Amino acid sequence: MHFTDLGLRAEILRAVTDQGYDTPTPIQAQAIPLVLAGRDLMAAAQTGTGKTAGFTLPILQLLSTRPAASRVKPRVLILTPTRELAAQVEQSVRTYGKHLSLKSMAVFGGVSIGPQQKALKSGVDILVATPGRLLDHLGQRNVDLSGVEIFILDEADRMLDMGFMPDIRKVIALIPKQKQSLLFSATFPDEIRALAASLLRDPQTVEVARRNATADLVTQAVYHVDKARKRDLLMKLIEDHSWHQVLVFTRTKHGANALSEKLDKAGISSAAIHGNKSQGARTRALADFKSLKLNVLVATDIAARGLDIDQLPHVVNYELPNVPEDYVHRIGRTGRAGSSGEAISLVCVDEHSLLRDIERLLKQDIEKRQMPGFEPDPSIHAEPIENGRNKGRQGKPGGQRSGNRSSQGPGKPVRSSRGPAAQRNTTTQHFGSRAR
Repeated sequence: MHFTDLGLRAEILRAVTDQGYDTPTPIQAQAIPLVLAGRDLMAAAQTGTGKTAGFTLPILQLLSTRPAASRVKPRVLILTPTRELAAQVEQSVRTYGKHLSLKSMAVFGGVSIGPQQKALKSGVDILVATPGRLLDHLGQRNVDLSGVEIFILDEADRMLDMGFMPDIRKVIALIPKQKQSLLFSATFPDEIRALAASLLRDPQTVEVARRNATADLVTQAVYHVDKARKRDLLMKLIEDHSWHQVLVFTRTKHGANALSEKLDKAGISSAAIHGNKSQGARTRALADFKSLKLNVLVATDIAARGLDIDQLPHVVNYELPNVPEDYVHRIGRTGRAGSSGEAISLVCVDEHSLLRDIERLLKQDIEKRQMPGFEPDPSIHAEPIENGRNKGRQGKPGGQRSGNRSSQGPGKPVRSSRGPAAQRNTTTQHFGSRAR
């Protein structure tokens, strides 16, 4: 199948061709015709397989062929869990709608609300937003959602995990009941399926891989090592294998900062990205990492979704996540769009139960490797793992999902000199096979 077989109009096909793509991924091939037919949809696929274009392309088609009832009210609302993902989705809309006369914008926290307020009042067709900042605008009456024709919830399970469900229900109450609704996500836990049952009308389900599957092109391995020696092992792996671009995940913001500082002092260029960083700092760090000015980007789970880094070769779990599903999303930053990748986890005795939860979720054992000189000390006993999100919840397999809004969520009024435009220059949308 080619994009020309999907019934998309010439202007959209030209934009797709401009990006060098000709063949849709499985999620796109199945989802696009259903969205064009006006069906409600639940769509799940492995991360990195092009879910964004699975809804971006058909909504551009639908809007461009329908008369607009209002030139001010948004006709499409797309909710995302993080600022980075909101900017990336909106860039996808701009990229593939560049030959159409449709207006789009992204609203999220971490930047001044003033320019967003002005743009909203001038009118927009497609609005991409994080829940917190959208509610800020609704509270100030900067936007009217009564004209929404299509509602899309992107990365629905991450929304649940970050405690956004109450905010999402507030938003849903303000949009028309008669609309087309789409839920796109890498996984669909039972809570999201319950939300879908209340939101969607006779939905079609598209699931191109089993739930919580990882990409086949990602090689996974575990190194058992004492917690105190993780940093030294990470540096040895980077130096011995000449890794030039490594995304490293920690559980906490403090841990991300501390590791990044230690790597820098050891001569390995590094930066940290997490919810306490200003949006400008996050954008600059990501841009420097993509341009290879940095060898290592140390991140909390804010980067586990939505960051599309072209041909990222290595992901390292410096600390395992407390929620097993987050492992899938973390390692999904590599092995994207047909490229191979490697995911390494450094596991201390405290994390053995977390590793078992992950392997149980994946229904497979992860390869165990040993680095000479870094063998774990068998006399060290496991201690409880505590952090802000899962403190006091040990003993429950995989931890629990938080019911409170994460501190790394949107809506925090931090001023930044670099907003969505800066992000648009650093994001890449993978979604199909490149034309030969």
